[in-house]
Amino acid sequence: MSMQSHLSELERKHQALENEINDLLAHPGGDDLKIAELKRKKLLVKDELTKLRQDESASVH
Repeated sequence: MSMQSHLSELERKHQALENEINDLLAHPGGDDLKIAELKRKKLLVKDELTKLRQDESASVH
């Protein structure tokens, strides 16, 4: 998998998690534990995206 396709896949996953979190937050009585888990996963994906983008920038320069 190329770096760009990997970044695209992570961006897609990050957006899907964001959408799922927003859906849960839109309904009263949402599962707080589920929301917390999704937010944790989203943060991990964001951290990986940031690291890969930094690695990609460093290899270009």
